[in-house]
Amino acid sequence: MAELDYESIGLVAGLEIHQQLDTQHKLFCKCPATLRAKKDSNFEFFRYLRASKSEMGEIDRAAEAEERYRRTFVYKAYDSTCLVESDEEPPHELNREALEIALEIALLLDMDIVDEVHTMRKIVIDGSNTSGFQRTALIATNGKIETEEGVVRINTLCLEEEAAQKLTEEEDCVVYSLDRLGIPLVEIGTAPDIRTPEQARKVAEHIGMILHSTGKVKRGLGTIRQDINVSIRDGARVEIKGVQNLGMIEKVIKNEVIRQLNLLKIRDELRRSNAYVEREIKDVSEIFKGTKSRVIRAAGRVFGVCLRKYGGIVGKEIQPGRRFGSELSDVAKRFGVGGIFHTDELPAYGISEEEVIKLKRAFNATDEDCVIIVAADEERAVNALNAILERAEVARYGIPEETRRALEDGNTAYMRPLPGAARMYPETDVPPIEITEDMVRRIKLPELFEDRKRRYMREYGINEELASKIARSINFKLFEKIMGMFSSGDAADRIPATLVIRTLTDTMTELMREGVPVQNIGEQHIIKMFEMLAAGDFSKEAIPEILRGLATNPEKSVEEVVTELGLKAMDIDEVKKFIERVVEERADFVRMRGLKAVNPLMGVVMKELRGKVDGKIVSEMLKNAVKRILNESV
Repeated sequence: MAELDYESIGLVAGLEIHQQLDTQHKLFCKCPATLRAKKDSNFEFFRYLRASKSEMGEIDRAAEAEERYRRTFVYKAYDSTCLVESDEEPPHELNREALEIALEIALLLDMDIVDEVHTMRKIVIDGSNTSGFQRTALIATNGKIETEEGVVRINTLCLEEEAAQKLTEEEDCVVYSLDRLGIPLVEIGTAPDIRTPEQARKVAEHIGMILHSTGKVKRGLGTIRQDINVSIRDGARVEIKGVQNLGMIEKVIKNEVIRQLNLLKIRDELRRSNAYVEREIKDVSEIFKGTKSRVIRAAGRVFGVCLRKYGGIVGKEIQPGRRFGSELSDVAKRFGVGGIFHTDELPAYGISEEEVIKLKRAFNATDEDCVIIVAADEERAVNALNAILERAEVARYGIPEETRRALEDGNTAYMRPLPGAARMYPETDVPPIEITEDMVRRIKLPELFEDRKRRYMREYGINEELASKIARSINFKLFEKIMGMFSSGDAADRIPATLVIRTLTDTMTELMREGVPVQNIGEQHIIKMFEMLAAGDFSKEAIPEILRGLATNPEKSVEEVVTELGLKAMDIDEVKKFIERVVEERADFVRMRGLKAVNPLMGVVMKELRGKVDGKIVSEMLKNAVKRILNESV
């Protein structure tokens, strides 16, 4: 497809950013806001959900759709799971620590803070909350951020509880872990002011920068995620859930635009051909007796429907690698079936050409039609096929409003209908909290990453890349403390800012990738290590080994680790004698290679001296020793 012109397409997008807060306790109880090892779960219970009417007497359409799937929700619990988390006790008062962090974020986003915080219930229909709803509280409205493409308004900032973590999902059962349920998070919703995928990414990055500037949000995979609302002219608003990687935002939006454009083309084609949906569901199991299809043999029963004049449509690609048939299959899978087969793609998957001919004959279908079959027990198959018929019917009129999930390849898959306004109602168990002027005035705003980066460039004379790296690091305060200790004299030469930054960022990251438990290294260890380096007790090349030793032996002092690893600095005269002995033993090699012998010999020397003396000193001594041998040979 040619490059998309998003302005002419009429792209409109908005973001909902969910960020976990780094608090001691959960939002409505005193349980620790930390994740547990799943093997530590010591009991479990289950729930069924059913749709209920809201305060206005309405039933939310997404909740109504979920009830049709008739699934069981199993919850893994722990010794830290309380009665609030299992919905056996009313929630406690809203976490004041989380509220203060949310207020700080609101001020950074230039938002209007509400006078009084009221907690609401938001219906949750996927089982991710034991109560069947999520508690959420509006904190602020009417903010904005500036982008190169224009102002993007921030409509709302809410404080709410995190959902339970999904562990497994099968046909009729979903298993959740309760350790994540109730962790405080902020939900930041922008207005639909975003007009390009690139702008969406930049907005998400900017909001993420503000969140992390507070130093009071959790980090790591799953602690922040972006939901994206996307629509185009003549299309429909679609909410895409769970984009965790900022780098995927552009691709997800582009692929959703492509999907909607292709669905509009399918709509027009179906209208031109006077296509229609035949509502009859037939049992066609007899056709597949003796089939070679393992899927059908395992299911035993096969049921089908016919879509008139849909031939060639179901097999059309609507996203890279996904067809209209994938859309229908997504809907069917919600009822516990494995997927669908359709005549646009058959014969295949063990289904023979003869079976396809018989299948078409059973429905009096021509090549202009498309027959869809599902292999499952009768109840599941009928429910799935009815949903397919509804989705195929909608395709004749346009694009349905729905909630979709982001896939790893940047595509999206159907989850459920888009929720309506009937999903929100007041939470009567949590008292409101007045937001006073004094409460807001006491909040101390942090230095933003960009401001910190510029300050570091100015104060330490480092380049933008290094300044940005440490400004965004969780170790930026430790960096400032170390630089304050070694800012003058010989210590400043021994402990340059570049070395401290690379140690606290690159070296730590490399050790983590190796599986070294760097979380065991205390701040006092790192400070002591740089004190000893400044005193000349070892060379900077020893730093990675010392950190590795401290991580695996956190009860030991830096001095003990340095001694046990044999990294204590050597006397400079001993170093000189050792280098001269190495060069003299290889005098013939030196005479043959000349100054080119320095690099190979450097490896030999550093094998013994690494970490015990500065590499620059070793290199200079080695060059002098080689030159002396060469001069004696002249």
